[in-house]
Amino acid sequence: MQARIVVVEDEPDLRDAVAEYLGASGYDVATAESAAAARTLLETQSFHLAILDIAMPGEDGLSLGRWLRSKMPIGIIYATAAGTALDRIVGLELGADDYIVKPYELREVLARVRSVLRRVPQPTVPQGAKVETAKRRFMSFGSFHADLDGRFVTGANGTVVDMAKSEFDVLEVFLTRANRLLTRTAISEAIGFVEDSESSRAVDIRIMRLRKKIETDPANPKFLRTVRGEGYIFSLPTGESN
Repeated sequence: MQARIVVVEDEPDLRDAVAEYLGASGYDVATAESAAAARTLLETQSFHLAILDIAMPGEDGLSLGRWLRSKMPIGIIYATAAGTALDRIVGLELGADDYIVKPYELREVLARVRSVLRRVPQPTVPQGAKVETAKRRFMSFGSFHADLDGRFVTGANGTVVDMAKSEFDVLEVFLTRANRLLTRTAISEAIGFVEDSESSRAVDIRIMRLRKKIETDPANPKFLRTVRGEGYIFSLPTGESN
């Protein structure tokens, strides 16, 4: 299925340029000039990815992103003006999958889109289609069960844990490297970040959010432990695996 992308941007020339470039790269692209227009569009259509300008008149992109996440599983890339690091940090805290700094090159947009879409759950297979399940990867930890291919986690009662794709990316890194010390650099590289001070902060934010969802006491984690001055380690008792 062709990936569907919505571009929400109030600058018409930039909005059209991004849509045209992504469309020429094989994606099904829709556009909206404001958060209000995007809400109308998204009430009747679903998308795999949204590119949201943060600084728009009226409702901003951060608020729209929160609403989107409550409606559907979707990848989110925030576009922010140069020098507004606070917006990027807030976006990451809200579960953004990536961000891009304006002004940007269209090739960079495409690279980030491809990176995020690789982490977005695949569309549901139509009824009656043949599905290969023999190689599907599952892992358990405590009362949680993670479907690494379906990219979701369920709790003890079978309820799906509300988890941003960026958070699942980090969880998958730890589950597939359990009981090993991982530095921030190693984690950043595994999820496709370029190591710098901001990506290190982004890793810490994702881990903080992840702990709130899988730890009974996030301040005293059972699974995702900090090794002071070195990094993190995901403790998985022997016998708990796929």
